[in-house]
Amino acid sequence: MNLVVIGTGMYVSGRGTDGFGTILPAIVEWKRNGGALEKVFLVGSSRQRGSESEKKFLALQARAGVEIDFRSFPNKSENNPECYIQVLGDVSKPACSIVAVPDHLHYRVTKACLAAGHHTLVVKPLTPTVTEGKKLIDLAKANQLYGAVEFHKRWDRQIRILRDEIQSGNLGVPLYTWTEYSQRKSIPAQAFQRWVEKTNILQYLGVHYIDVVRFATGASPVRVLSIGQNSWLKGKGIDALDAIQCLIEWVTPQGALFSQTLLVNWVDPENSSAMSDQKIKFVGTCGRYEGDQKERGVRLLSDQHHFEEPNPDFCRPYQSLNGELRWEGYGIDSIVSFLDDVSKILSGKRRPLDFEASRPTFSEALVSTAVVEAANRSLENANVWQEIPIVEG
Repeated sequence: MNLVVIGTGMYVSGRGTDGFGTILPAIVEWKRNGGALEKVFLVGSSRQRGSESEKKFLALQARAGVEIDFRSFPNKSENNPECYIQVLGDVSKPACSIVAVPDHLHYRVTKACLAAGHHTLVVKPLTPTVTEGKKLIDLAKANQLYGAVEFHKRWDRQIRILRDEIQSGNLGVPLYTWTEYSQRKSIPAQAFQRWVEKTNILQYLGVHYIDVVRFATGASPVRVLSIGQNSWLKGKGIDALDAIQCLIEWVTPQGALFSQTLLVNWVDPENSSAMSDQKIKFVGTCGRYEGDQKERGVRLLSDQHHFEEPNPDFCRPYQSLNGELRWEGYGIDSIVSFLDDVSKILSGKRRPLDFEASRPTFSEALVSTAVVEAANRSLENANVWQEIPIVEG
């Protein structure tokens, strides 16, 4: 199977950081564990940025001890934002695609992948609007293709514990849930500076915990109210909100209403002990769940680095007992799961429809897109409640 990766940024390759991102390490681990991988086509819009990611991929393979046949595009000096179209047309089948581009490009790029006949994984959110999301769902169905969104929190053991407690009835009837989720200032001011004004912190980051509530409860969103503040980023000449607060009303399949309070920002200090600070509480009539997903029990401090609380569960290299360096974590599991699913489809063991009840498929991800779109309407309309339409993929 050939694999096309569209996007060469931080999440793909760790560009601009000391690490290797998440997507490329996941591909390496899938290949190491017997994945039938032929060629990887790494596609960006700039030769310079593509060259940086190419160096990252080579260094990653050397450290992991896994060799992968890959090509990097564009392979000429000039920028070519539409390079992925030609690559998709040239890649021989069977093939699949992973889309990791800015939010506002999700629809355009994912549509091209589906039109090329590729089973496709796209980083969250599916799309900024329900209309775009439904078009992708229809296109995938028409071509009998598997489409999924990389909502890796569904593979996080802490979230799986939450889901188990809710599904078993141990927490009783849901009453309310509260989440705070934030990242450092360098994310909007540096890493995403070229496109930060085309998204917001809720759409880019908070959407994870909208999906978490959907995943854990099976509930449907009813309405949302959102408020935002614009101060620090505005002072840097960036037209984007520093923080957003949302109140979302949900209804369970049994008809019980409960609320979600979601507080998100991306202006945490750079000396924060972790890139992401995230906490969730869930309260029901019979119990309570609390998860601190920043402070996971590991603390590091040295002469070379400030105090750090790394996430040992997301995406991190570990030395195996035989000395191999392997990348592990729920970020890896999410991507490997997609590649495994595609392999089963290609071998005739499964069909795309078989994954509707167990994966964050396009249809399932449309729920979180509907919440984000309605929340954005609330921000644009004096922060009043916005009804969320029933969405069916």
